[in-house]
Amino acid sequence: MKPVHLIGVPLDLGGNRRGVDMGPSAFRIAGLAEHITALGVALVDKGDLPTPIPETREECHPEKKYIGDIARVCQALYQSATASLDAGALPLVLGGDHSLAAGSVAAAAAWARRTRRLGIGLLWLDAHGDMNTPATSSSGNVHGMPLAALLGSEPAELAQFGGFTPSVLPEHTVLVGVRNLDDREKQLVRDSRAHVFTMKDIDRQGIASIAEQAIKLAGAGTAGVHVSFDMDVCDPTIAPGVGTPVKGGLNYREAHLVMEMVADSGRLTSLDLVEVNPTLDVRNATAQLGTELALSALGMKIL
Repeated sequence: MKPVHLIGVPLDLGGNRRGVDMGPSAFRIAGLAEHITALGVALVDKGDLPTPIPETREECHPEKKYIGDIARVCQALYQSATASLDAGALPLVLGGDHSLAAGSVAAAAAWARRTRRLGIGLLWLDAHGDMNTPATSSSGNVHGMPLAALLGSEPAELAQFGGFTPSVLPEHTVLVGVRNLDDREKQLVRDSRAHVFTMKDIDRQGIASIAEQAIKLAGAGTAGVHVSFDMDVCDPTIAPGVGTPVKGGLNYREAHLVMEMVADSGRLTSLDLVEVNPTLDVRNATAQLGTELALSALGMKIL
């Protein structure tokens, strides 16, 4: 097993509900580092990236709030994750809101392109599409835009960390667990040509079939798979501590099976766990769940 590098990103600028800046601390309180070490995996905690808070900054652009500050944090994450990948480690990024993925995924994509001359596969587990652009977003909240930046050119500040765009190709991008899109974003998701498995698909086909298809699609012809796991893909009954909960998400075993199958594939290059908001949580249940899911992705065995 590769060494794991923990990178905390207490980014709380992308959404409209405060508290996700405490997400990295919640994972550490849940014992993530100790549990990973207990698997026999070498671990380095690289600490938290310096991240400003909204009270000290100005929105500047109402259609893409705090975009300059978010871009600077994502650039720092890009550099930190790239250093980990170059060291032969697996970056495990702890959020923080989902806008951070513009940096972490771009790092994996640039590393794959530079070292393997291949693209990166992207498995995006989320209740939402995160494909809004500054022109289509009704809120201007950037945590709803990172996948648009990774697949395209907007917001421009998040689209070119690796020096090329798009960071990921639609044929290598798979969304799983989607169930809450506004009307304009539905068209964006359809037009993106990325692969999408909604909760309806999961209900009809079963999570094992969907996970198998998703990993195959993301992994085909790529250097590996980056998993970006928004905790709101899970049902609020098991993950209450998220800023944008949506009923009808993955249950406990469904979430674990996806991660277990990712581990079985041997294709995992890097992992995000994002949108944990301890101010909305119940006894740190959501960070505890995220910790367990990380262990499943890293190959913890039942027997």
